[in-house]
Amino acid sequence: MPGLTFDAGGLIALDRDDRRAVVLLARARETGARITVPASALAQAIRRPERQARLSRLIRQPTPDVIELGRVDATNAGRLLAASGTSDITDAHVVICARRAGQPVITADPGDLRQLDPALRLIAL
Repeated sequence: MPGLTFDAGGLIALDRDDRRAVVLLARARETGARITVPASALAQAIRRPERQARLSRLIRQPTPDVIELGRVDATNAGRLLAASGTSDITDAHVVICARRAGQPVITADPGDLRQLDPALRLIAL
């Protein structure tokens, strides 16, 4: 497994103890696969860290790569949004991060990501 990229829906599912999300994360940890968390997706998912134990525990670990939306990714996200005719910056950032890492995306909303990249590997929850 090349690892996993979580979008906001995937992070929320993990936090809500969605069985499939928990198993996928456990399998990634067992194999030493990288976990990618776009910071924009984290911002959408985390509302009360003191009550979101699973999500807070995930991002405190050394293994997930929390990827900032810097100048280069922001520019690429804008280009992707223009090309797809969509407007969700977080979804575009997730697609960019997943492409760069060569990872599938764990998502609860595959339709929006498919609009941005029909070839993106998705794991729908």
